[in-house]
Order: sequence, then C-alpha cells, then structure tokens
Amino acid sequence: MGRLVVVSNRVGPLKDTGRAGGLAVALVDVLRERGGVWFGWSGKISEEGTFSPLREQSSGNVRIATIDLSEADYNEYYAGYANRCLWPTMHYRLDLTDFDRKFDEGYRRVNERFATRLKALLEPDDIIWVHDYHFMLLGAQLRAMGVENPIGFFLHIPFPVPEVLTALPNHAGMVRSLLAYDLIGFQSERDASALRRYLLEEAGASEGEDGSLSVLGRSVELGAFPIGIDAETFADYAVSGEGQRNYRRLKTLLNGQIQIVGVDRIDYSKGLPERFRAVERLFEDYPENRGRVSFMQVAPPSRSEVRAYADIQRSLEGLTGRINGRFSDIDWTPISFLTQSLPRRALAGIYRASLIGLVTPLRDGMNLVAKEYVAAQDPEDPGVLVLSRFAGAAEELREALIVNPYSIDAIAEALQTGIRMPQDERKDRWERLYSRITHTTAARWSRNFVDRLTEAAARN
Repeated sequence: MGRLVVVSNRVGPLKDTGRAGGLAVALVDVLRERGGVWFGWSGKISEEGTFSPLREQSSGNVRIATIDLSEADYNEYYAGYANRCLWPTMHYRLDLTDFDRKFDEGYRRVNERFATRLKALLEPDDIIWVHDYHFMLLGAQLRAMGVENPIGFFLHIPFPVPEVLTALPNHAGMVRSLLAYDLIGFQSERDASALRRYLLEEAGASEGEDGSLSVLGRSVELGAFPIGIDAETFADYAVSGEGQRNYRRLKTLLNGQIQIVGVDRIDYSKGLPERFRAVERLFEDYPENRGRVSFMQVAPPSRSEVRAYADIQRSLEGLTGRINGRFSDIDWTPISFLTQSLPRRALAGIYRASLIGLVTPLRDGMNLVAKEYVAAQDPEDPGVLVLSRFAGAAEELREALIVNPYSIDAIAEALQTGIRMPQDERKDRWERLYSRITHTTAARWSRNFVDRLTEAAARN
C-alpha cells in the first residue's frame, strides 16, 4: 500500500488539534494510518516565495513539507483569485466576485509552482489527494509533468450550478483542468450533481452505466463524500475539565434562562446578519422570550484583508448594539457577540449548555458545527439543532429543524418551536442525529475516498 500524499493550502497541525479546523482533524488519522506527506503553504510570505527552501518536519511516519508564498502570490492567488473570485462564485455571490486577469494569472502560476515542488517529493506508488478550491488546477499541472499516480480532488465548499459557474470568464478551462483528477469528491449529492450537469450540458460528456463520465478522452468519477467528525471524542470534550468549566460557568450566568448558540467564522456565506435579525424577530413576535432567552454568537474574524468581511463585522456589531439597546433589561442582555477563537473543548461545553444550536449558512459545503453541536449534547436532556437547508449537513441531519436561512420569519418560528419542544421529542430527534454522526465519521470519510480513488485510477 503506497503512501498518501495530501495537498492543501494550509497544513497541520499533526499535534494539539484542539484548535484545528475540521479538515486538519479529519486528515491526521488517515495520514498516520498509511504514512505519507502533507504538502502545502507554510503560512509565511517571503521574497523567494514558492522558490523558497522546503520547510520540513516529521512526526512518526508523517512528513510535513511546506513552501512560502511571495507577496504577489499571496495578493493574486490567495487573497485575489481564491478568495475574491472562486469563493464568492462557489457560494452563489456573483455580486461580490472580482474577475481580475491578474488574479487568474497568479492562481495559475502558483498552482504550477506547487505542482513542480510536489513532483520532486513523489514516489511511484503514492496516492495523491488534493484538497479544496485553492488547487483546482494542480492535477492538470501534475499530469502535464508526466505524473501518472492516482490523483483525487475533494472540494470542501459548495459547487455551483452551471447557471452560476458559467459566469466565471475561464469556467471552461477550469473544469477541463478538473478532468485530470481520477475522482472528484463533494460534500453533498447536490454539489456533485451540479458538476455532473455542467459536464453533460456544457462539455459534451457522456455517462456510463456505472455513473462515470467520459469527456475529452478521459473517464472521471464524481461522488458525494460527506465529511464527518469523531463524534465520540467530541462528546468526551463536552465532559472534559475544560468543557465542564465552560458549561458550569454558562449555566451559572444563565440562571435558568435559555441560550441559543451560533459558532461561525465571520463570512458573508454564513448568514449572520439574517440570523441576528431572526433573533430580533423572535423577541418581536414571541415577547414571552424577553428576559428568558439569550443568543451567543461566537464569530472569529477571517480574511480581514477582504473588504466584504470587515463590512460584515461592522454590520454585526451595529446589529448587536441596536438589538441590545432595544430589548435589554437591567439583568438581561439579548445578544452576546464574541469575536475570539475558542478551543474545541471549550466550545463543546458551550454547545452542551445551549438549548438550541443555530446553524444557518446561506450556502455551505458541509458545516461541521452542526455535527459538533449534536455530539456535545447531554443524552438525557439534549438541545435542538436549527439548520439551514442550504448546508450540506442538511442532507444527513434530517431530524434537525430545517429552515430557509433567507427567511427571518422562518428562523424565528423554528427557534420558538425549539424553545417549546418537549423533552421526549428532543431526545428522539437527538438519538437519530447522534446515531448518524457516529456512523459517518471523519475516519470513514477519508478511507472511503482513498479506496474509491484507488479503484477509479485503476480504470483510467
């Protein structure tokens, strides 16, 4: 069995994953199981950029290898094309998409340079797994350099329908480059279907009986591989020392009141302004909740160099002030808005103390917060998950209260339903949700993808 070579924009950590995001946590175990290399950006900007010396470290049978970006690379590839062009397009926000030729050139340049540096690290029996929208061209660059190893690609964010994707000026070339991958994975069937539609309608693909697509002389497989969490470990976080300290602290502060919690990065895809307005509508339409229900939003800033993100934070601060000014009492504040990052054990305690988990992105690939909230609940007195229909998690977590995140009335109504839900119904819904998230774990997700990639590559 060959090594696994993982490629992602940011790498690690292999140790102390308490603050790591979902991707890092999900990949650590499979890398340790198979042995291999994790390759990506060092997170540093230097004059040498992608020509910088390889930064390496090892932990057991896993080797981390990273390179720098130059300032031009960062501005054009990362802050530019990846986050001002691809990210908004993939999240259906064409009004925020910046089609700049320099960004496109920078994206192609960096993908080519990463392919060149990666090729030198490869062994003949390696299996290569490329992650996310930063490296959509990497597979094609590796193929052009003669790499014949199995190469798979997994997109962690949504993939838009053809009517949106074709707004990208270079959409045809982008999709043609994706065909270099043997297997292309998505978080949901909806996203896999969007690329399938594009290939059939725009690229002249033909579909085989096994579901594979033949296009431009290659056979490519598409599939939905919903990413999971280690639900049992996260449940343990909720009863850990740090988790329990946060749980008891919140319960003391709440003093019998009900808490709604949301945890997101500050991003226009997360539906945060709509969420705040829905909480306001809850207090307007159901005034009995004033003084007995509060909302905590944990939202660390992200991509502060992109103006749209700074605008969202200012908007949320304004909404928090206005809503609190309108409804607050001497001993009660409706909204707490926290912008610092918290360790996962601390978050687990906060989830457990909250009767309602409010997860309402306008568009999301999966959203692991929804699964973490479920995992952290007390089995004897669990909370209620209110979940956007446009999160990939909604395909799996059907026992949640599924809402249209654009409708503040629908969200407010679902919050009221959750607040009034009898304990027996909460337990029944939670048991089915928890059973599902313990089945679709991060380890199962990674093994399923690598096994399918090996089979798909053998047919090419």
